[in-house]
Amino acid sequence: MEQVKAGAPGQMLAGTKVIELGQMLAGPYAGSILADLGAEVVKIERPDGGDDARRMGAAFVNGDSLAFHVFNRGKKSVALNLEDPGDLAAFHALAADCDILINNLRPGVSERFGIDAESMCKRHPRLIYALISAFGHAGPMRMEPGFEPLVQAFSGLSSSNGGPEDPPTRIGASVCDQGTGMWAVISALAMLAQRERTGRGGLLQLSLLETALVWNAQKSDGWVNEGKIAPRHRSGHPSLCPYELFDTGDQPILICCGNDRLFAKLAAVMDQPQWIADPRYATNRQRLLNRDALVDELQPLLRSRLRGDWLEAFKHVGVPCCELHSIADALAHPQVQALGLTQAVGATGMRLTGLPVTVNGHRPTLESVAPGLGEHNAELALLRT
Repeated sequence: MEQVKAGAPGQMLAGTKVIELGQMLAGPYAGSILADLGAEVVKIERPDGGDDARRMGAAFVNGDSLAFHVFNRGKKSVALNLEDPGDLAAFHALAADCDILINNLRPGVSERFGIDAESMCKRHPRLIYALISAFGHAGPMRMEPGFEPLVQAFSGLSSSNGGPEDPPTRIGASVCDQGTGMWAVISALAMLAQRERTGRGGLLQLSLLETALVWNAQKSDGWVNEGKIAPRHRSGHPSLCPYELFDTGDQPILICCGNDRLFAKLAAVMDQPQWIADPRYATNRQRLLNRDALVDELQPLLRSRLRGDWLEAFKHVGVPCCELHSIADALAHPQVQALGLTQAVGATGMRLTGLPVTVNGHRPTLESVAPGLGEHNAELALLRT
């Protein structure tokens, strides 16, 4: 197969026009994905300060926070006061030529300006309107605002994170915000394909709460269907054993035996062939019932040698295992370095994490830093009239 030239993946959505009415994270993250893939993403911001994420942390480049640059690279910024009739008309002029509109403003704000989903889809029937909320489009909390930790707590996601004695703990990454942004992109691109057949766009409704519930579906579906909640394991899995972090003679190691064949290999490497025939350990289901006994046998054996020795021995026979890294350790590892995920952006010296996808041997490049507030008003001829 002929390889496309470097940078071409970043043009896959060339010609696709996106409006982002985004604040902070979920909407802007969706916009950043589309921008990295080559869409023209116009970020509509308030003239008096713009997206609050510009001040989400210390000033980094051009007075804006690093977080703002992470989620708004490659976009254009147009500052509009939607309470002004001229600016509102300019917004509609832009929307008339738009393919996808992403909106995660606080519920009720869009209705004030007549740019809610029903009004916009009626006025611009080809428009794909992705509406993102915190708690969903239906129910008693549909009008409430929300942020990542609130949704993690409310959804039960925090309650399933950590070990059995730990308090409910927020997952460090913004999995609900960014996950919702991903779902917005996936569903918008699916509707874009549908529009090719029907000629019409439509409304997509997404929320952080629904994303959180989907991420936790393995546990929540267990409750719905079996009436029980799986026990928590800090690094382990409720349905596989051994499948967790263990101490060695110096540093911890994560071992994941995802099936009985891998457990047999582990037993052989650890010179414990009797485990394979032991009815307590012969199958994964039996190991789950006797997890504590197996761990009590495993742990002192693993402490008898250094982590590097175990890594070499396990990897030699194909037992999945790895080190426990800090962020700095992970970024410095040759495997991460080889993937080239972190990229220079423009001439600023800034380096940001790119998209986790490689197309025909090339990763989409990060073309430009986040825009200054209203930087592209004149370019897009959307100044106040």
